[in-house]
Amino acid sequence: TRESHDAMSAMVYPREEPLERLSQDEIVLNTKAVVQGLETLRGEHAQLLNSLLDCTQPPAAQEKSGLLRKSMEAIELGLGEAQVIIALSSHLSAVESEKQKLRAQVRRLCQENQWLRDELAGTQHKLQRSEQSVAQLEEEKKHLEFMNQIKKFDDDVSPSEEKSQSSGGGGGDTSKDSLDDLFPNDDDQGPAQPSGEAAAQQGGYEIPARLRTLHNLVIQYASQGRYEVAVPLCKQALEDLEKTSGHDHPDVATMLNILALVYRDQNKYKEAAHLLNDALAIREKTLGRDHPAVAATLNNLAVLYGKRGKYKEAEPLCKRALEIREKVLGKYHPDVAKQLNNLALLCQNQGKYDEVEYYYRRALEIYESKLGADDPNVAKTKNNLASCYLKQGKFKDAECLYKEILTRAHEKEFGSVNNDNKPIWMHAEEREESKGKRRDSGPYVEYGSWYKACKVDSPTVNTTLKSLGALYRRQGKLEAAETLEECGSKSRKQVQHKGAESLPAGWSREGNNGQAGQRGDGEGDDSAEWNGVR
Repeated sequence: TRESHDAMSAMVYPREEPLERLSQDEIVLNTKAVVQGLETLRGEHAQLLNSLLDCTQPPAAQEKSGLLRKSMEAIELGLGEAQVIIALSSHLSAVESEKQKLRAQVRRLCQENQWLRDELAGTQHKLQRSEQSVAQLEEEKKHLEFMNQIKKFDDDVSPSEEKSQSSGGGGGDTSKDSLDDLFPNDDDQGPAQPSGEAAAQQGGYEIPARLRTLHNLVIQYASQGRYEVAVPLCKQALEDLEKTSGHDHPDVATMLNILALVYRDQNKYKEAAHLLNDALAIREKTLGRDHPAVAATLNNLAVLYGKRGKYKEAEPLCKRALEIREKVLGKYHPDVAKQLNNLALLCQNQGKYDEVEYYYRRALEIYESKLGADDPNVAKTKNNLASCYLKQGKFKDAECLYKEILTRAHEKEFGSVNNDNKPIWMHAEEREESKGKRRDSGPYVEYGSWYKACKVDSPTVNTTLKSLGALYRRQGKLEAAETLEECGSKSRKQVQHKGAESLPAGWSREGNNGQAGQRGDGEGDDSAEWNGVR
């Protein structure tokens, strides 16, 4: 009995030891083990109590039975606490399970919330695009209404005014020349050269259709000299663009280019320079410093400085435009050749003839390799190079180039050269050689195919005829010079009859002394690159 009591005392009153941190599962397992031990101990205590009650020594039995009852009460208390711990553990497990469910619901709600945010952002983007489309349609509607109002001006033009505008007077020709210089036709660049729009897309910026329409409208009014209509039209479009897109937008820069070129055609160089510098700053900011549109604005600004005689200021602008185009388009792109032409003209006006020849020969190589020997740009570049030779006194070199142009044009129109099919310069030299024998014979009788040669009516050919004629006159070959001049006169009449095809920008014009030469103002190629990519 003493041993049982000692064991019970050791179980009920254990020695205090440092507690280890247990997990919930470990606590439950230990509690269940304790419960099992307590139940076993309770059974043993019950057996001892029964045996004591049967004992014949009442005083001692009563004392021991009292101790056993107290021990059994402690055991019952321990069992109750253990049950509470087990119940608490089950409750905590249920709470943890509910917590996990709530976390899963929170994750699902977060995902649904993100999806809803994405849907909302997509809907807002669609709404924004719809609003932009509506604003664009409203702008186009206002533009069409304005165009409709402008059309009334056309209806008010009297037949006499139309007749005076379409007549072959010198003033009308000058207006048409400046118009073609200001707004060249993309079709003149040759079939192998990409259009302005395609090049713009390569640069990441596409000109809106409404600006192309406006550009064509400005061409129409500028060609008629009606700047009182063209300028307000540009200004209103510029104001509308700044309201809808803000000042720093590529479309605004395009509109500034168009208005600047109209001002340039009016000789308002100060206003044009201000607008072009503003357009340059916008394009560099929005499109980047190496964008084709930046090169176009630099070219327009260089041409403007060239027209004002500021060749040194224009040259670095033109060189930077060349660097951009070589970097973006490649060194053998037709637009690079065009820029080389402009740079050569600027250098020519500064007397840098070595550089001029280098630039022209590079441009000629590009045009011939990319566009073919029959492309108009080949003949124009040869004409420019011949003009450079004339300024240096290299008359034989210039004469060879002029003859190459006329021969190529003749072969393209009438086939290979032979005794019965000669270009006009051969007829001119034959006439010069036989002028003493057949002075009284007219060209139509003496040369059967001479009249056919005069039917080549290209503007570049006409310019070449005048230039070679002036060169013949300088060499004392008067009969040859008169032959070319007469042929050029007949070709010009045919051109005027067809609708006055103008002289391209940057080409030799006949001076007051009858000799061909580069334009005195050294304006270079006046090609207006309104869309920023040509």
